[in-house]
Amino acid sequence: MAGEIRVEDRDGIDSVWITLDTFEKGDNAGFDQVFVSRYRFVTQGFSPSQQIPMIFRARDISGFEVQRDTYIVVIP
Repeated sequence: MAGEIRVEDRDGIDSVWITLDTFEKGDNAGFDQVFVSRYRFVTQGFSPSQQIPMIFRARDISGFEVQRDTYIVVIP
């Protein structure tokens, strides 16, 4: 499973995390106002039609954090 994340904040972005099930990847955003990154997770070991939780989190330089939750569905 692969995708791209884009985060924007006028104050600057500190860091970004993407979690799929129990696997987490994080990036230092370097305090840029716009951060774009590609991600890739291996989804072996999951059953067809299984819903896997996915969480996107980002924190700005003042410590404000936002989180968005979704899921992906495994297809054969």
